[in-house]
Amino acid sequence: MSSDWIVDALQQGLQRESSEALHRQLYHRLRDWIRQGRLRGGTTLPASRQLANALRLGRNTVLAAYDQLLAEGYLEARHGSGTYVSDVFEPHRSPQPAATPTLPGLSRRGQLMSQHSKLPQGLYGAFAPGVPALDAFPQQQWQRLLARHNKQPGPEWLSYSQDGGLTALREVLCDYLCQSRSVQCRPEQILITQGAQQALELCARLLADPGDTVWLEEPGYAGAQAAMAAADLDIVPVPVDSEGLNPAAAPSSQTPKLIYITPSHQYPSGVVMSLARRLELLKLAETHQSWIIEDDYDSEFRYRSQPLASLQGLANGGTVIYLGTFSKVMYPGLRLGYLVLPEALIDPFRASYARLYREGHYPIQAALADFIAEGHFARHIRRMRELYQIRQTLLRETLLGRLGERIELSPGEAGMHLVATLPDTIDEQHLSAIAAREGLWLRPLGRHFWGPATRRGLVLGYAGVPEAELRRSALRLAELFKQEERRYGSSNPEPKERSR
Repeated sequence: MSSDWIVDALQQGLQRESSEALHRQLYHRLRDWIRQGRLRGGTTLPASRQLANALRLGRNTVLAAYDQLLAEGYLEARHGSGTYVSDVFEPHRSPQPAATPTLPGLSRRGQLMSQHSKLPQGLYGAFAPGVPALDAFPQQQWQRLLARHNKQPGPEWLSYSQDGGLTALREVLCDYLCQSRSVQCRPEQILITQGAQQALELCARLLADPGDTVWLEEPGYAGAQAAMAAADLDIVPVPVDSEGLNPAAAPSSQTPKLIYITPSHQYPSGVVMSLARRLELLKLAETHQSWIIEDDYDSEFRYRSQPLASLQGLANGGTVIYLGTFSKVMYPGLRLGYLVLPEALIDPFRASYARLYREGHYPIQAALADFIAEGHFARHIRRMRELYQIRQTLLRETLLGRLGERIELSPGEAGMHLVATLPDTIDEQHLSAIAAREGLWLRPLGRHFWGPATRRGLVLGYAGVPEAELRRSALRLAELFKQEERRYGSSNPEPKERSR
């Protein structure tokens, strides 16, 4: 077959003013023709000198395109004969559109992970839960410390490590946890992670096999549900009552390998686990050789008492893994969390973490160690505790002043959110959808149930919303609530607005 058409087609297709180099244009066109079947296997290509003269190009330009196609297997050179299209590409008998290839798809674990990894809308703004007061963060002190350690990082911070985190940070964090949370540990027991979610994933992967049973609080933290589902564990939701997770309500036939709890401030209900229930869980874990994962996500923010002692301290280390994060007390973008591990888990967790995730962010860890050691951390927590109490009171009074007994709010003795229990006449999903159109991010309580939701409500974050915006948003939420009542024909009387 004559190769004259190749020269003609290339002459018409070359764009000499294009930003793409001429040898790349030649390469792309010849490669596409081969893949489309226009250049069949065995077709002889023009000699490089001939093609260069015909296209008024330098021979090296043509050779560069040919060499790339030879290297990728599209062409083959036959000594003394010329350059041919490789026979591995079967000729197309008729120009037909290429069929869409069938991709292998996600694994079962990947499907589970994807299914439970959908983040809610509105990760920042009015009523987004878990967001701290970023407007009140001491940026000046923090930036000064970051600049100090970013200026001349030590060579050990630029290489690989498997120490479990910066020694200085683990030491000051150990002192803080022992004093404020009654955690019993040594600095060597602390593993610094890139956030609490990564720590949960590590626990699920290292402490349980696919199909093992994990008890989760119901309702509970969606991030824990996602981590355990992604690890292909058998999730058993255990109801939360006024004393916390209730082991008596769990099926006796399913012995848990893992038990995940938020005992100091249950998420999202806000319940504090009683001492009797804590002791019961510790005994159960010892009997069944289960691991308890204690998530202490916002324990610093108690408004009517000092932060509660940890479950880990009661267990003397034992079967409890203590998990914490700096996302709530500092800011979420910091991406630092930690695990306090029993002695037997230190080496395997440290080695696995270094292999799976790699350690890093050492200048940031060093800045955080200084932030704690110099007292900025404790002062910031005290200021935020006062600020969050003011903001919670404002939200509570505004909603109750407009809605009265038609809405029930959680006690709010601690934390950064309130739970508003809704009457059956209100559709939490519909209310959340119409609020989102106005920039109010309501988290339906039903999203925190693994099984069928037994209550309707909203998780309302207030910590990260300035007071003026918080009041406006609460007033608008009350109006939307009333609209929903009218939509369902409720005849509840309008309450008189309470004085503030």
